[in-house]
Amino acid sequence: MTNQHSIARPIVAASAAVFLALAAGCSKPADQNSASAASAATAQTATPIQGKAASKLGDLSAFHSIATDVAIIVDKGDLPSAKARIKDLEVAWDSAEAGMKPRAADDWHVLDKSIDKSLSALRADTPSQADCKAAMAALLKTFDSLEGKA
Repeated sequence: MTNQHSIARPIVAASAAVFLALAAGCSKPADQNSASAASAATAQTATPIQGKAASKLGDLSAFHSIATDVAIIVDKGDLPSAKARIKDLEVAWDSAEAGMKPRAADDWHVLDKSIDKSLSALRADTPSQADCKAAMAALLKTFDSLEGKA
């Protein structure tokens, strides 16, 4: 079975990274093509979660959306696809670090550790669906706890 996300994943990851860098107040100017791609990707994939306040870190909805996708894929039992999809979260999160971490370093570290646990569970030599599911549930809970702290 081919990976449904194989073509879209790099585009979405790059677009999300550019968008998040812009949203985080990054001082580096984005080139015109990246900004356009970020706008298009944002309109399709980074819809803010309704009724939730932004965290001290800023808008986490793009990261939360990827984590939700991964959790859904884990629930279906497709751990190889979940492992591939969580790479998008890792890339976007790492790209946004410089703009987000100074805003609320403690919150950033809490979320970073939760993301790392999810990455470890999915990248284990023999990943367990139960472990991956628990790690993703903990990650989503962390997002939820931080999104209410503005």
